[in-house]
Amino acid sequence: MTNFSKSIPNGRWLHIIPPCIIIYIVAFMDRTNIGFATAGGMDKALGISATVSGIAAGIFFFGYLFLQIPGGKMAERGSGKKFITFSILIWGLIAVLNGFVQNTWQLLLVRFLLGLAEGGVWPCILGMLANWFPSKELGRANSYFIMNIAVASIITGPLSGWIISISNWRYAFIVEGLLTLALLAVWIPFMSETPKDAKWLSKKERDYIVNTIAAERALTAKHEQQNITLGQIFSMSNIWKLIGIYFCYQVGIYGFSMWLPTLLKELTHSGIAGVGWLSTIPYIGTIIGLFIFGNLSDKSGNRKLFVSIPLIGFAICFLLATATKSNIWLSFAFLTGCGVFLQSASSVFWTIPPMLFTGEVCGASRGIIGGLGNLGGFLGPYIVGWLITTTGSSSAGIYILVVFLLAGFLITLTLPSVTTGKLSTVIKENAVNMK
Repeated sequence: MTNFSKSIPNGRWLHIIPPCIIIYIVAFMDRTNIGFATAGGMDKALGISATVSGIAAGIFFFGYLFLQIPGGKMAERGSGKKFITFSILIWGLIAVLNGFVQNTWQLLLVRFLLGLAEGGVWPCILGMLANWFPSKELGRANSYFIMNIAVASIITGPLSGWIISISNWRYAFIVEGLLTLALLAVWIPFMSETPKDAKWLSKKERDYIVNTIAAERALTAKHEQQNITLGQIFSMSNIWKLIGIYFCYQVGIYGFSMWLPTLLKELTHSGIAGVGWLSTIPYIGTIIGLFIFGNLSDKSGNRKLFVSIPLIGFAICFLLATATKSNIWLSFAFLTGCGVFLQSASSVFWTIPPMLFTGEVCGASRGIIGGLGNLGGFLGPYIVGWLITTTGSSSAGIYILVVFLLAGFLITLTLPSVTTGKLSTVIKENAVNMK
């Protein structure tokens, strides 16, 4: 089976992954640059507290909730490319509007609308990737795609810091929003919806993708109730476990991402441009972590293990970074460790829904998990901001984030045994027999 797989052309890796990465690099930049705007004077210009800054960062995820299920279903129905094209146009225009807000309520409204516009993109892209990469490749495919977050963070820090240092925080929003509109020149000509739509794809590679994925889905479908309703999906214990894991994880991720510039400024007493460059180092670690954990997960087929390890690793490094703040570089080393684990579980996590659900149910489950789970992206920034306002220190907020990460780790341990690789083994054996 290994030799057979190696003989298959690899055009899907070169044609499908890069457009997806580029799209989400800018999407992630547009949602997280508010952290640099806050550190660069937005809070003073608009007269808002750390609590309100946290709400402004997190309210994005209330808007983000609404199009999660439609986005996942669009990918399953073969309309993902059109859906994302319209999303790019709308969120780009809204991102630019961030630079023109004059008060707290305008900021909150624009951030909510930005989340609404971006909300369906993530589950839609994940659904499209699942149409291109069989189970034994999906962990790596997701890892390469999710590397966009690390790359976006590496770019956002220096770019936002530089723009703010030569002008002001408003231009960071405007310039980075205009970059979004330029994405249409990449997405429309280069992305193909499914293997059947790709003229550049060889017959050998197309047959491999289509036949392997069809066999995997047929195997999973044997364990799934057909014509299931949305209400029945919500009654499944596994969907709530995945929501719980993702929610706790997002609390940690966005709590870290939103407040990292402030933490670095507080830790090193650097200017905003210096903070921008320092913030890139943890995200270089993120790229390394995604590559390592995505490959280990695909080789072993054990998804549960390689979701749980990054969660506990993230929690430990975050705790130690806070506990060692008196030693600047040791604390910074642990923040870099946080970066290694920051997104490592995400790529592996998103291989689990196709193992537990198929077809429309899988598309809906991605939307449900992403929509409800991403509300953790509101809680993380908010709770840290509120505690900074209340206590005058970021430490208490970090400890709360650690608690959520530990909770996510414990829920992961309760996932069914199929996520440890048993289904992957069966699929591999069936693929060998089919050959």
